[in-house]
Amino acid sequence: MGRPKQFDPETAVEQAMQLFWREGYGATTPQRLVDTLGIGKGSLYNAFGGKRQLFDLALRRYLDLQNLAVAELLEGPGPVKERLRRTLHFVAQTDLADPDRRGCLALNSAIEFGRTDELVAAQVQGMFDRIEGAFRALVEEGQRAGEIDPGRDAKSLASLLLNTVNGMRLTARVESGSDRLSRVIDATVDLL
Repeated sequence: MGRPKQFDPETAVEQAMQLFWREGYGATTPQRLVDTLGIGKGSLYNAFGGKRQLFDLALRRYLDLQNLAVAELLEGPGPVKERLRRTLHFVAQTDLADPDRRGCLALNSAIEFGRTDELVAAQVQGMFDRIEGAFRALVEEGQRAGEIDPGRDAKSLASLLLNTVNGMRLTARVESGSDRLSRVIDATVDLL
């Protein structure tokens, strides 16, 4: 009798994240997961508890990566409006460069699950809250530096920026080029 195949759980979560991101939760069967991860069904259930638990780990990984990427860009060097412009262009270019045009796993999950799954809704809402908080901090910094009118409500501008990013990510799923997204980015930064 052979020894059971060993696998790295972190790599498995990454591979599962890519699969769920490409195909969605509902279209991803347990068999497709074990084939993609190169593990047996027993290992899937023993290591992760099942498809749903693995999805939760994959979504958490995605959310952490997205939050880190946005925070690094927004906290980087340079004037506030230029950091915002760089961040928005990064989002647009990343989504447009994806040959599968997967969009955002968090938004895709929100669309697929809606409010029917409290855990998914809470995870996605948490990401929205963190990104909106980062935008708010950026706006407030811009207000202190004189780049953004201090009379504008920072919380409202942060909500607008979050909604703009979410709209851009949806648009990028079907857009053939960057022109429309570039106009959105320029108009958004000009609004501030």
